[in-house]
Amino acid sequence: MRLRKLAAIVMVGTMVFSLTACGGSGGNGNTAGTAAGETKKTEEEVGNPGEWTDNKDAVDLQVGFENSISEPFGQGIEKWAELLEEKSGGTMKIEIYPDSQLGGKSSLIDTMLLGENMCTLADGAFYADYGVPDFGIVFGPFLFDSWDQCWTLTKSDWYQEQCAKLEEKGLKIVASNWIYGERHTLTTKPVNTVEDLKGMKIRVPGNAIQSEGFDALGATSTGMDLGDVYQALQTKTIDGAENPLATLYGRKLHEVAKYLILDGHVKNFTTLVCSADWFNSLTEEQQGWLLSSAEEAGLYNNEVQQKADAEYLQKMKDEGVTVVEPSMEVLAGFKEKAQSFYTLRDKFGWSDNLYETVKNAMGAE
Repeated sequence: MRLRKLAAIVMVGTMVFSLTACGGSGGNGNTAGTAAGETKKTEEEVGNPGEWTDNKDAVDLQVGFENSISEPFGQGIEKWAELLEEKSGGTMKIEIYPDSQLGGKSSLIDTMLLGENMCTLADGAFYADYGVPDFGIVFGPFLFDSWDQCWTLTKSDWYQEQCAKLEEKGLKIVASNWIYGERHTLTTKPVNTVEDLKGMKIRVPGNAIQSEGFDALGATSTGMDLGDVYQALQTKTIDGAENPLATLYGRKLHEVAKYLILDGHVKNFTTLVCSADWFNSLTEEQQGWLLSSAEEAGLYNNEVQQKADAEYLQKMKDEGVTVVEPSMEVLAGFKEKAQSFYTLRDKFGWSDNLYETVKNAMGAE
C-alpha cells in the first residue's frame, strides 16, 4: 500500500500544472476553478441553457478508464456526463478519459486516495486489495446464477456495510448498478472444458481475487494492464485473456486470439468509485445530482450492454473466431472446479462463513 501511495504522489506531481484540488484541464479543453463545496449557481447566474456547456466555473470530475469510448461502458459514461450537466444546470461536469489516458485502474485509485477529483470503474476484487477483504468475494468465479441475484445483493445490508467500510478507507462508491458484462475466456488455442485451461497463462486484472479465481480453474493467472494485452497475446507471452465480449472485441484481442469459450465465469456488475474526501467536499445537493445521474446512466449502460453482446459475438464469428458454447454438463465441471476458491478464507482474510452469508444475501437457495 505504501508503494502504491508513493507512486500516486509521483503521478500527481507530474500533473500539477493541469490539476487543482477540485478541478483541472480535460480532454475538451475546459478548466475548473471552483471549489467543490461551493453552492449551486442559479439558472440566472449561469445563463441560459445554451451557455451551460461553456461554464468554466463548473465543479469538475475526471473519469478515467481502460476501455474504449466506443464500448457500451464508454457510451454509458457519456450518458452520465450528459445527465450530470443537465441535473446540475451546467454547474457540474464530467471530463472523459478512455483508453488508459490517465493510467491504469490501480494508479487512478491511488490518486483518489490523495483526494483528487477522479473517478473510475472498479469492482470488489480491487476493493479487497484496498482494505475491505470481504468485498472481494463478489468477483469469485461462478458465484452468481443470474443478474437478479447481483441486484439483490447490492441492495442488501451486507453490501451496504462493505460500502461503508470502503468509504472509511477513502473511496466512495457512487453507483453499483452498471453491468460490465459476463466475463468469458479468449485464447490462442482451443478450450472446450475446464481441464483444457491447465497450465495456460491467462491475463487477469491486477488483483489477488481474480488471480486466485483463475488459478482455481487450473490456469496460471497473469496480472496485466488491459492496454498491454494485445501485444502479450501477439508475442505469445500469454495464452489468453478474460473479459466481457464488448471489451474483448473493443480492444481487438480477437485479432490475435481466435478461440472463445462462453464460460461466463463472472457476472460482472461494476461500480463507479471516487475519492471519499472529494465527494464529502460537495454540497448535499451536488452529491444528490452525482448519485442520481450515475444510477440513471447505469440503467442506460445496461440496455446498451445487453443489446451489444449479440452483435459483438456475431462480429467475432464473422472475423474468424471459433466460439464454444459449453453444455450444462461442461459448465458444471467449471463450477465444481471453482469451489476450491471459496475455501481460501484465511488467505483472503475473509469473515467466518462469508460464502454462506453472501449466498443468503443474494437470495440463493
